[in-house]
Amino acid sequence: MSARSPDRAQPRRSWSRFRYPDTLVGFGIQLAVLVFIGYSAVHLDVKFERLAELFSRVWSLLAERYWPPSTGLLTTPRYLRAVLDTVEMAYLGLVFGVLLAAPLAWCAARNVTPGPRLLYPAARLIVMACRAVHEMIWTILFVSILGFGMLAGVLALTLFCIGFAAKLFAEEVEAIDPGPVEAMRASGANELQVFVFAVLPQVRVAWTGITIYTWDVAFRAATVVGFFGAGGMGWYLQRYVQQLDNQRVAAVLLSIVALVLVSEIASAVARARIARSG
Repeated sequence: MSARSPDRAQPRRSWSRFRYPDTLVGFGIQLAVLVFIGYSAVHLDVKFERLAELFSRVWSLLAERYWPPSTGLLTTPRYLRAVLDTVEMAYLGLVFGVLLAAPLAWCAARNVTPGPRLLYPAARLIVMACRAVHEMIWTILFVSILGFGMLAGVLALTLFCIGFAAKLFAEEVEAIDPGPVEAMRASGANELQVFVFAVLPQVRVAWTGITIYTWDVAFRAATVVGFFGAGGMGWYLQRYVQQLDNQRVAAVLLSIVALVLVSEIASAVARARIARSG
């Protein structure tokens, strides 16, 4: 019934906003990207025509070498214990990583950091260092220092979770409404009180969702870091790959896929509940 008043009418798009130099620069950037993609494909000798026979070769490989999988391995007590070890390793890495990522995110958020000159660059450097090194490299490093075992995997996953979660935590903090923060500071609250009573209530739901997603990613990583000496399911995968026992390799891979699928479903349900509660 209510007609839109003329002063609230949406302005029409004016083509005068698109300036010729800006359009020319954008076109030049897009052309440079396309040229670089083409040069990279030629330089790396990427033969796209071989993709046509990719699926047939994969199917033949699976049918000839990996089928049928040795499913009897999946019910042995030792392998089930390895599955539990993998879950525990991922859980500990997640807990330690998130607990350390929360204060790092506080220091690495430009708008609420308690130390703009010292803590902010230091926290950013730590988060960047954790993200720059792959969890497999962390595992190899800790195995070379601590020896084979679950401790190396837990530490590697902890650093992985720090780099993954802290960056997302800090981005959520930097996107909060500054009003409550300014009000708390104007009332004389210290930096910790501002973070607890003005920042955390705004990012609680987002941080919970990020934590669940971090668990999802960490669990995927935990199923593989054992391949490099951290134990768990990955140790069985490494053993059977080296022995060329392809049917047992297939069984381990199927169990990894099944566990990741279960974790994905559980994470999706938890994220949906958090979204409804938020």
